[in-house]
Amino acid sequence: MNRKSTYVFGVLALVALMLGAAFAGSASASNQWQFEESALEGSEVILGGAEESSMTVPGLTTSCENFLYELSIENSGGSGTGSLTDMPLFDCYTDSDACVVESIGAQGLPWSSHLATFESKPYIVFEGVKVNIYYEGEECVLSEMLVSVTGSAGGEINNSTESATFNNSTLEASETSLKALGQKIEWNGVFPTEAFQAHREEAISVS
Repeated sequence: MNRKSTYVFGVLALVALMLGAAFAGSASASNQWQFEESALEGSEVILGGAEESSMTVPGLTTSCENFLYELSIENSGGSGTGSLTDMPLFDCYTDSDACVVESIGAQGLPWSSHLATFESKPYIVFEGVKVNIYYEGEECVLSEMLVSVTGSAGGEINNSTESATFNNSTLEASETSLKALGQKIEWNGVFPTEAFQAHREEAISVS
């Protein structure tokens, strides 16, 4: 091997080592659930609820005054995960006088979730989302038609307020989307969260 070849080989080897270190560092960096700034050990149940949350299909917005969820969380392999086991929806209505919410409910529970980082901010991402809605009303175009909201949804976590925010911007940033009737829909909601079991009344955050 001549001097030029040796130099090129050395440069390539150095680049490979640098890239390997970069990927290793990226892989080791993960988001974890924390209580009082210490990583969660074992599992915990957290409850979240928005005072109001809405989903908008083309031409119709459905809002629920009580939009709750129950999430079992843990740190697995150094990363925060979760399982949404319950999501009751109450006092739901539409922005149209023609359409009344006959029934609405989460399907296919539990939904899996995991923590992630997007745009240098912590997120929680729910997979396998499915909410079925039936409307009624003589002049409602969607009357007695199953409207099934499906997909995945990413919400930005705010440690200072112990809440997660879901909207068009957070879904786009997390590369998630929800669809109904073959079209993308909007979901807006801010969900304050608190622990329900051993870490009750302790500050919850994501590292």
